[in-house]
Amino acid sequence: MVDFQILHQDSYSAARYGSLATSHGTVETPVFMPVGTAGTIKGITPQQLKETGTNIILANTYHLMLRPGVDVVEKLGGLHKFMAWDRPILTDSGGYQIFSLSPLTKINDDGVEFASHVDGTKIHLDAETATSIQNRLGADIIMCLDQCAAFPADVPQLKQAVERTIRWAKRTKEAHTNTNQLLFAVVQGGINPELRTHCTCELVKLGFDGYAIGGLSVGEGHDNMIRTVGHTTRLLPSNLPRYLMGVGTPADIIAAVKAGVDMFDCVLPTRNGRNAFAFTENGPVRLRNSAHTDNPGPIEASCDCYCCKNFSRGALRHFFNSGEMLGPILASLHNLRFYQRLMAKIRLTLKRNEFAAWAAEQSQKYKSFDSIKDGQSNSTNSL
Repeated sequence: MVDFQILHQDSYSAARYGSLATSHGTVETPVFMPVGTAGTIKGITPQQLKETGTNIILANTYHLMLRPGVDVVEKLGGLHKFMAWDRPILTDSGGYQIFSLSPLTKINDDGVEFASHVDGTKIHLDAETATSIQNRLGADIIMCLDQCAAFPADVPQLKQAVERTIRWAKRTKEAHTNTNQLLFAVVQGGINPELRTHCTCELVKLGFDGYAIGGLSVGEGHDNMIRTVGHTTRLLPSNLPRYLMGVGTPADIIAAVKAGVDMFDCVLPTRNGRNAFAFTENGPVRLRNSAHTDNPGPIEASCDCYCCKNFSRGALRHFFNSGEMLGPILASLHNLRFYQRLMAKIRLTLKRNEFAAWAAEQSQKYKSFDSIKDGQSNSTNSL
């Protein structure tokens, strides 16, 4: 049985504050999961990650399957020991890579054949294989294999992806053998409400421990995304966790929480940190800008992260412009702490029944971050 409790329901929206119990601890929701694609959050130690307020992270089946391989992870003690992370882990199924690596794939109703982006080796991934790998890796939450259609896609393409997603979810459930893991299905259907309804209802009939909303943040825009999220969450069981995959900016997250989403992941805080882009409550800071050359202040005066307590903007600019690895590490730490502070504030306002007013103010403030999605993926992976 899924131990997911809704501890407070917002009076003015579908937002809710809750807790989700897993084999490696209980997570407060709404929650943000940093992305550790290949078994690590790039440049960040597990201890540093804990200090940002992170309690659950994400890793990727496809990438771990290629390198180092599930046999190696097993021999080294399983994914938690491999990552030196004693808190909950969620593994993606590899479904997003079917979309992002489409030039390297051949897909049919059985599964997908990848030409490895590493060395070109042919790799077959189907529902049973993806499930077996995740069972063996030992993450606390695992995902059904799904097909994410590109945007825009015509109705026949979307329908084919939805039907495959439903069939693969059924096969995943039948193949799932690790009872210590929660199994989430993924709702697909683009921004087509009829197909989202069909996919959601069929997956709910099969019965899973939680449900993810996939296939968004692929170019459809904020308004289409949130409209689709709201449509889908209304069809999902209210007593189970809801996970919006690969999203997103602060404004995206606040709007999705308002629509009833409990879980998020995104590469934006770390990817942008590595590229000298910092999130602050007053808007984006681009640390290579010459305006920071001799600025003695931190990225954000109100931030309590290691970076802001110890380093100036001037020092950070120097690190980036000199190619020093400390720059990307410190900016990533700050961005991760920014996201965890955001989630903590969301949970606090929900507990106090102050979320609606707070969210209305914050959504406008964070509109300045919308442009960072232009020309770059903000899904769980760049691959």
